[in-house]
Amino acid sequence: MMKELTTQELKQINGGALGTYLLVAGIVIFIIGVIDGYVRPLKCR
Repeated sequence: MMKELTTQELKQINGGALGTYLLVAGIVIFIIGVIDGYVRPLKCR
C-alpha cells in the first residue's frame, strides 16, 4: 500500500548526487577538449 508523503518528508529526500558529478565531469572534459583543439589543431585525414 502506498503512503502519501508530507511536505516535510519530501524535503528530506536526497538524490541526484551522481548525476551532478557526471555533469560537472562532462563539462570539464568538454572544456579540456576545446582548449586542446585550439592549442594543437589536428588536420583532417
